[in-house]
Amino acid sequence: MPSSNQTPENQSRELIDEQLRQAGWSIQDKKDIHFNASLGVAIREYPTDSGFADYVLFVDREPVGIIEAKREEKGLYLTVAEEQSNKYANSKLKYINNQPLNFIYESTGKLTRFTNRRDPKPRSRLVFSFHQPETLQEWRDKPKSLRDKLQDIPPLDPNGLRECQIKAITNLEASFKRNFPRALLQMATGSGKTFTAITAIYRLLKFADAKRVLFLVDTKNLGEQAEGEFMNFVPNDDNRKFTELYNVQRLSSSYLAKDAQVCISTIQRLYSILKGESLDEAAEQTNPNELVQGKQPVPVVYNPKVPLEFFDFIVIDECHRSIYNVWQQVLLYFDAFLIGLTATPDVRTFAFFHENRPLG
Repeated sequence: MPSSNQTPENQSRELIDEQLRQAGWSIQDKKDIHFNASLGVAIREYPTDSGFADYVLFVDREPVGIIEAKREEKGLYLTVAEEQSNKYANSKLKYINNQPLNFIYESTGKLTRFTNRRDPKPRSRLVFSFHQPETLQEWRDKPKSLRDKLQDIPPLDPNGLRECQIKAITNLEASFKRNFPRALLQMATGSGKTFTAITAIYRLLKFADAKRVLFLVDTKNLGEQAEGEFMNFVPNDDNRKFTELYNVQRLSSSYLAKDAQVCISTIQRLYSILKGESLDEAAEQTNPNELVQGKQPVPVVYNPKVPLEFFDFIVIDECHRSIYNVWQQVLLYFDAFLIGLTATPDVRTFAFFHENRPLG
């Protein structure tokens, strides 16, 4: 933790430095640069033709991003700093003939906003921490960003789908294309919510190049049911089953396979994985809200094995329960689109999903 006798600016810098180190970045000063120290190098006070940038991020010796550091009391006004960070991102760096930089952060060390300027109509979003160098390298090298690829999703083939399912998927994809970070699908019991969700996930993997999707439940029984539906699902444009096309892992231990395109997990197990703790399967048998009555939530901290960018999309089954209070931090940790599924939303549910109801 920063020393109490430091200036507010230095306290923020120290927090930012620690978060960058946790995410795998080497922190260096401009007078002593060693690019071979790490894939990702963050250089403090790097000179540009617009002044000194607080941090310039290099991946494999190539500049890719900027961090504009602000003291903590500026946290509520980080969006105001975007003009300044964009100025540095558009600047020429000393000693380098660079193109404008695409990955931009504004941070106090406690609050961080991120903009990917490769997105259509780029806009900043709150993130838990900084992305790993490998992630920025991957994003840099792809022809299009995820949000750009979402614009390319073709119209839905309605063959084999009910009218309510067609409407749900079509409106959900329209929500993605408008870059809404959260969406709530309210579908009646028996209308095929899970089938609808799997159809949407299949299209995200196939057409939007989504890297990894989480299907989140709150009991082991629901996870087993979801796994069965993924195993039996056959898309209407392919005669192979979903599990023949994509790797699906239902989490039953702390092991999280990086080559799985779909992970199924209870929120309790994912919480334990982020905390680096083991979990007895008995804790997954009942609604997790019953397990924490009267308890103070233990904060989730950064886990380099499961970084914030691990999932691109999170589908939350029965989202009217179990995603509040102690459990909400699991969702807010990830830099992902959130899709809720429920037949019985309440006021909290509507609020959490920003009143964005694609079926409404």
